[in-house]
Amino acid sequence: MKLNGQSVSRETQDRLEHFVAHFEKWAKAINLVAPSTKTQIWDRHVADSAQIFQLNPGPYQWIDIGSGGGFPGMITAILLAEAGEGWVHLVESNNKKASFLRTAIRETGARASVHAIRAEAAPAIIDKIDYMSARALASLDELFGFAEPFAQKQEKFRCYFHKGRDYQSEIDKARGQWQFDLIQHQSRVEPGSVVLEVSNLRHI
Repeated sequence: MKLNGQSVSRETQDRLEHFVAHFEKWAKAINLVAPSTKTQIWDRHVADSAQIFQLNPGPYQWIDIGSGGGFPGMITAILLAEAGEGWVHLVESNNKKASFLRTAIRETGARASVHAIRAEAAPAIIDKIDYMSARALASLDELFGFAEPFAQKQEKFRCYFHKGRDYQSEIDKARGQWQFDLIQHQSRVEPGSVVLEVSNLRHI
């Protein structure tokens, strides 16, 4: 099996397939993703999410905020499982979605834990984070607000945020309040979309 042109092992493929089956079961009862995208689970969600890990594979400590249906955080945690190192802290304030994520972790062996809290509460209880991810959660300016406490603790801290075609306007707005270094990775899945890699984040 390949994700974005990169091969994954049979074990990882089994974990991903198990997760997708679990997702489809729960999605019948609770709103995990936009209904219009449920039929595109592998391309629109799994492959798209996998780009985060593929940009920076390794045994790192991640925080994924607004984890919802598990994208991208659960996909990162599943890809980490084969190596047996690294961890993803899934932050999801909705209790039903948090329950879905906990069950998904148990059933797939993903390297993750769930925190049923709001994103702004995370810095007080989650420490030693290398990277942050988020997808379809909030504007870039708001995401930076969630990220800043971690950036203050960890000099090499970086963020990986999926953004759609209007990403440039969000970057322009954020530059009015924030100083940051930025790498734009063109999406391998969605034309016109990007993964924004942010480092050296500081509030002006």
